[in-house]
Amino acid sequence: MSGTNQRIDAKRLWDSLMAMAEIGATPKGGVKRLTLTEVDKAGRQRFTEWCEALGLTVRVDAIGNMFARREGRDPARKPVLMGSHLDSQPSGGKFDGALGVIAGLEVMRTLHDLNIQTDAPIELVNWTDEEGSRFGHSLMGSGAWAGIYSLEKVYGLKDVEGVSVGEALERIGYKGEHPAEPFPADAYFELHIEQGPILEREGKQIGIVTGAQAQVWYDAVITGQDAHAGTTPPPPGATRCWPRRASSSGWTR
Repeated sequence: MSGTNQRIDAKRLWDSLMAMAEIGATPKGGVKRLTLTEVDKAGRQRFTEWCEALGLTVRVDAIGNMFARREGRDPARKPVLMGSHLDSQPSGGKFDGALGVIAGLEVMRTLHDLNIQTDAPIELVNWTDEEGSRFGHSLMGSGAWAGIYSLEKVYGLKDVEGVSVGEALERIGYKGEHPAEPFPADAYFELHIEQGPILEREGKQIGIVTGAQAQVWYDAVITGQDAHAGTTPPPPGATRCWPRRASSSGWTR
């Protein structure tokens, strides 16, 4: 807040992070809160309770994305969005994703404590399955919301046990009534931590990112038959290829 010396309550933020980390806690201090599981449901419910205690209006869209709205003085203004995700990797860190959501909640709490009403509405977002660790499709909730992925496609994705996204949403009761589609927003902010062992190993408190992994995704349909290499005759009309071998006179087939 420019021109003031107001600050968030750091202890409250930390305590809330630790309270959320209790849900799906692992023995080594991390969390396992896979998306659209009963554990994820418990995290969502705790988040909802915290939001409603501030008077925020919580709505859920058709892919399970959660939006907690704090009204502004001018309801015609585009909302400012902030958030991240509460789901985790199978062996995730307690801050990855959750910090972005709960830090946004702390902003809402601080505004409430100071009785400050912003001009524009503010919406806190918990995206569904940003990690992609259960259904194999990262940025699933935000991608469906943005129109990058169709709901029909997303609902049909399955985990290793054969449970589809649509079924999982129904099971935990988070297939919301609001459409999963984009709406005009003024800005979007996300505070995010990617946790790893390097800083801890080197005894450093903070680091600056100088590079990140690059990923390319392909969808492929392969038609054929599984068989043993070398002993299975090729189908009629196929061309047989022989490996090359080295000889004293050069390469031969």
